[in-house]
Amino acid sequence: MLGKQRIDGAAAFLLHAYPFSETSLIIEVFTRDHGRLALLARGARRPRAALRGVLLAFQPLELGWFGNGEVKTLARAEWQGGVPFLQGDDLLLGYYLNELLLKLLPREDAHAALYDAYAAALLALSAEATHAEVLRRFEKALLAELGYGLTLDRDVEGEAVQAAGDYRYQIERGAVLAARSGKYSAGLAVSGKTLLDMAADDYADPRTLMECKQLMRHLLGHYLNGQTLQTRRVFIELQDV
Repeated sequence: MLGKQRIDGAAAFLLHAYPFSETSLIIEVFTRDHGRLALLARGARRPRAALRGVLLAFQPLELGWFGNGEVKTLARAEWQGGVPFLQGDDLLLGYYLNELLLKLLPREDAHAALYDAYAAALLALSAEATHAEVLRRFEKALLAELGYGLTLDRDVEGEAVQAAGDYRYQIERGAVLAARSGKYSAGLAVSGKTLLDMAADDYADPRTLMECKQLMRHLLGHYLNGQTLQTRRVFIELQDV
């Protein structure tokens, strides 16, 4: 019989937690080297449990766990600090990032580059960076890590995207020059400049911000396959991001 797998010293962020029995929690975490995991945090709901002040969302953690099943057992957790706590709109945007990871990222599939992109996004939000830019960069990194990376500087024919051109971006194909595809062809209308700005992570142009938001919503909606983002409903009620 195989012994219980033990992991210690794993860098992680808490994505979600929900009650399990009267005293424990199931926590969903995103780790740098082991991907997204579900862990049983025994006794974490007790009033004087040490874990109550450690299992904090949007804060870097160091975790240890054991077990071979789908839900492993948390052995220890330490708060690493160094990241300001999110507040107000930044907090809501952090939950949006978490919801994307929970709905799109398979369990136990390591994505170190995406972990680093998530950590960078949290730092940028806490530093009051432009919200839309932070979200678009993370969404683009998420799709790339999941194997749905966007080709933004070349069209489907392999030709360089022209800044002055008008395109339609077709899911799982790429950019099609509108003049070649017909007025009512499939895909979302987007300017060549927007595609090139996205490739360079340059969101200074208001039109680029607007069009890339529409494009990312279109793509994420497809890959979510009908799953509803609860945080987006809140955005609609509070503000349009």
